[in-house]
Amino acid sequence: MTRGGRDKNRDEPDRRCIVTGEVGPKVGLIRFVVGPDDTIYPDVAGKLPGRGIYVSAERSTLEKAVTKRMFSKGAKKQVKIPDGLTDLVEATLLKRLQDAIGMARKAGKAIAGYEKVKIMLDRGEARVLLQASDGSERGKGKLSTPEGGKWIGFLTADELGLAFGRDRVIHAAVASGTLARRIVEEAARLQGIRQVSGSTPAAEKDIGNA
Repeated sequence: MTRGGRDKNRDEPDRRCIVTGEVGPKVGLIRFVVGPDDTIYPDVAGKLPGRGIYVSAERSTLEKAVTKRMFSKGAKKQVKIPDGLTDLVEATLLKRLQDAIGMARKAGKAIAGYEKVKIMLDRGEARVLLQASDGSERGKGKLSTPEGGKWIGFLTADELGLAFGRDRVIHAAVASGTLARRIVEEAARLQGIRQVSGSTPAAEKDIGNA
């Protein structure tokens, strides 16, 4: 298993971080490309054309790449770094995570609300438990991570709410499947960029493979 509980046996190419020199699966890295104007652009979806430059999904590592101008070394030429690059990456990763949760909701794989989540957990149908970081610790502690599943607890109620088309969401759950795995992977990258570990209202709560 790699950092964040990802399965390194997945069939995907490895890439090298320009800062740490460590080689790992693309899912644990942020891809950047050089635009026509020689400016660095984040490509969190990994779809933009051009040679990719990879940085580990950790805030301190990305900030080092910016301050030490390591992108120019990776691009093998002088490049421009936009102001607020780290914050831009964080915002983009948050949007991708919210979109993935929204897709799971529309597919009938994700639900929100304490009672609905509790029923899903009791039935053994949930794979991922999501709980707002600013929700009541007492209330969150009444729900446990699905057996063999994972917990995501660093998003705010407002951020979770946006994913479900609501003002605020404290408790949510996702059933197993491709979208659950994508949600866990996107959350792991966002957590790294935010450099938060989250609180643990119940035992054995973490982010990992779903």
